[in-house]
Amino acid sequence: MGNVTGPVAAKFAFFPPEPPTYEVNKTNDGVMVFSGSNDKSVDVHVLDTKVGNKIVATFWKHPFARFTLLYSHGNAADLGQMVDLFIELRAHLRVNIMSYDYSGYGRSTGKPSEFNTYYDIEAVFELLKSGYGFKQEDLILYGQSVGSGPTLHLASKLPKLRGVVLHSAILSGLRVLYPVKVTFWFDIFKNIDKIRSVICPVFVIHGTEDEIVDCSHGKRLWELSKQKYDPLWVKGGGHCNLETFPEYIKYLRRFINAMEKISMTCQSSKQVTQSPSITESKHNKCLGFVKR
Repeated sequence: MGNVTGPVAAKFAFFPPEPPTYEVNKTNDGVMVFSGSNDKSVDVHVLDTKVGNKIVATFWKHPFARFTLLYSHGNAADLGQMVDLFIELRAHLRVNIMSYDYSGYGRSTGKPSEFNTYYDIEAVFELLKSGYGFKQEDLILYGQSVGSGPTLHLASKLPKLRGVVLHSAILSGLRVLYPVKVTFWFDIFKNIDKIRSVICPVFVIHGTEDEIVDCSHGKRLWELSKQKYDPLWVKGGGHCNLETFPEYIKYLRRFINAMEKISMTCQSSKQVTQSPSITESKHNKCLGFVKR
């Protein structure tokens, strides 16, 4: 393990689908369209990152949205595979959803890397802020699997963020592969350190039978959170199937409702939950860290 470096650790983290599962085209009137959906309420963007990559982002609009989820997907998916889930989440949570493909994923240019994912999410946040006029208080960051890396990177820099959802999240890249107790310089996605700088409510979702990222990762991230929201430990849940459990939508909707209560009471620290109807959502691909 002593010879492991950042690039070596990174090779366990990124598995972009080949070929990409969608196309991005421009109509005669200059509007970008996404081949993965005929939904007229989806805005498609191609954004420049600070290192020169061009990444694809999609904004799924809800006419009565309470918040906007900035969704960072798992490491073996691209936007084309996420369409069904985004449609379900938008409808049942009554939120807008902004998602994006990391550099080297889908039709985004560049190569996948830890730091490119940070530049990617920063470009998307800038679009939400400058292009759509959203404030930090309007946003909930959602990180799934490897997507917890860019999610916590951004969340640690936004003191007024409404909330964070960590779905099958990792403590760090190296900790998925080895039972290390300290953080090494060559590790990637050092979430165990960044979670300590997040001051908004954090909702952790993790499967008890996750064989890719052990449930202990989620439990430790929850323990380290400054504002702990009641976690969801999905009994029998694995790494890529939590969306198929009825409690997934139930508790996620409960979290959104609680964040709305906070918003309505001037960011009161009291968390109020409600009992919504249970609706099963569709699964999506999110394969985690696998040694090759």
